Amino acid sequence: MTKPLGLALLAAGILLIALGIHASDSIGSDFSRFFTGTPTNKSIWLLVGGIASVIVGGVMTLKPAR
Repeated sequence: MTKPLGLALLAAGILLIALGIHASDSIGSDFSRFFTGTPTNKSIWLLVGGIASVIVGGVMTLKPAR
């Protein structure tokens, strides 16, 4: 039962990373980077959530079944 959930988390993580990269290239993120030196919070949280989801999904998928 954990393998399908792990695969779903892995796919969701990849999607979140792609959305985070896209958000960090946006005009709003460029303005934020110009004034504050960092991209928007939305792009940062999408990337962090995506990385965490990929890690958890990968562990769940690769962990041997009992």
